[in-house]
Amino acid sequence: MTFTFIGGDIALDLVGTVQQRRTEPRDLLDTPAALGSWAVAAGLVDTAPAVDDDALAGTIELREALYRLASSRDTPEGYGARDRATLNGFAAGAPVTVALAADGRVRRTGDISAVLATVARSAVALFGGADAARVRECEAPTCTRLYVDSSRHGSRRWCDMRRCGNRAKAASFRARHRDGLAADA
Repeated sequence: MTFTFIGGDIALDLVGTVQQRRTEPRDLLDTPAALGSWAVAAGLVDTAPAVDDDALAGTIELREALYRLASSRDTPEGYGARDRATLNGFAAGAPVTVALAADGRVRRTGDISAVLATVARSAVALFGGADAARVRECEAPTCTRLYVDSSRHGSRRWCDMRRCGNRAKAASFRARHRDGLAADA
């Protein structure tokens, strides 16, 4: 399975493990093994941790709380108490352990609880920091990926220019071309 990490924050990349939330949702974390693979692909740990069904359910609980927190930031109510409690509960755990190995590489170790604590701590820093106002959802009609808009003017529209951006621009070009042909007829 191929995971993408384009959110600009590991917490948003976890949220991105559900594709097309509003149309035809596809959950990339559909098995405990997929979660272990995601943790390695994300660079959180070097070896996939053991994951059982309870850990997968906890991950999904955290992921959905993160999505709601990102989506509710601009509402009058702000961050929901239940979602904040979920996030803070995961963030309270011990994070992944990092160590410098003899070969000069960083070694990352931890169980699935440490992986989720690390993700949750990143989310706390994101949602409680200056970049919270720069969290956006892709404007592509079927995409629901979240990302940190790090563009100079804060005008980024798509999660990834190579995917959603190109599709949107191609569709716009086709529509203009089709409209031009209709006007000439």
